Amino acid sequence: MTTVDISLPLSHIPVSESAHPGLGLKNRKILIVADDRAKVRSLCEILRPAGYAVSDVNSGEAVMDSYAQFDPDLLLLDVALPGVHAFEICRYLKNLRGPDAATVIFIASRSEPAEVVDGLAAGGVDYISRPFREMEVLARIRVHLLNRLRLAQLHKEDKAKSRLLCMTAHDLRNPLVSVRALSHLLRGGAAGAVTPDQRDLLDTIYDASQSMLDMVTELLDRSVLDAGELKLTLQPASLAALVVSCVKLNNATATQKNSTIVLECGALPEQLPLDAPKVRQVLNNVLGNALKFSPPGSTITVATAMTATECTVAIRDQGPGVRASERDRLFKDFSRASARPTAGESSTGLGLSISYKIMQAHAGSIRVENLPGGGAEFRLVFPFAG
Repeated sequence: MTTVDISLPLSHIPVSESAHPGLGLKNRKILIVADDRAKVRSLCEILRPAGYAVSDVNSGEAVMDSYAQFDPDLLLLDVALPGVHAFEICRYLKNLRGPDAATVIFIASRSEPAEVVDGLAAGGVDYISRPFREMEVLARIRVHLLNRLRLAQLHKEDKAKSRLLCMTAHDLRNPLVSVRALSHLLRGGAAGAVTPDQRDLLDTIYDASQSMLDMVTELLDRSVLDAGELKLTLQPASLAALVVSCVKLNNATATQKNSTIVLECGALPEQLPLDAPKVRQVLNNVLGNALKFSPPGSTITVATAMTATECTVAIRDQGPGVRASERDRLFKDFSRASARPTAGESSTGLGLSISYKIMQAHAGSIRVENLPGGGAEFRLVFPFAG
């Protein structure tokens, strides 16, 4: 049987906090999960004199209660724990707490290479081996706690940047609305007759201000989502009416590309609990994308349907489809597919990521599949208790 020494080289691990002012580790909480009292005693003798607050439990079943009460920064989790496997405990905590979950270091003497890989895949960051070497244990714990503190600081800074971006986008939006409105009034003759050349210039100003307004609105929406401030106002609303309204609005844009949007109305419930403005935003985003990436003269199809458990809105375009290699990142921030808009339309790469978050908040989903005859289908799915 092949074994591997799971100790990692320590040459890159700082053993002093002096290079990291402001990142104090005193009283950081460490929960030891092990049923071997000798292991627990040895670790406590190393950790408590170093200034850590230490607690311990002897089973996987006891982790949950202790975790909620103790709220540890780091878990030392014995892979030899009886009952619930240590890797399953790690996965559960990561799924439950997400990025806020405690850092997990596994305790083992020696392990198969596959076990090391499985432990890291489960969400652990390191192993410590027995017999415990004091300086090594402290160094490994220190470096991972410092990394945890750095990530928390970066998250805090990211939220501050998102708030600044949100305020900036909000301040830019109002003057852009004014520019668009004034150009619309001028080209309509509000200040007197305009020549054909003047009308062309005013049309350019109007279109440019509209494009900028769209981008600023998307940035504003993204900033709100990043700040964790997306709040839905759910009220009974007609999904069918929202679809009809959005198709009508986007058909006006479609005429500029000699395209058309066809609505195939299937059955939908009279009302669903929706945040109507945000669902409208999703519909407009997906319809706008369908028009952008379909060639002039295309037909976009919107089909609605329902089952006993869900309502769907399927938007089918005649574009190039979505490459399989690009589907995983299609709904991520600032992500753009290799396909380009067919008439030079602008794109921030935010519309679909915002739509994805809004659908998630409705406990629904947004999916994409390529169509057999070409093009792609974006399917919006809303839960429905019929």
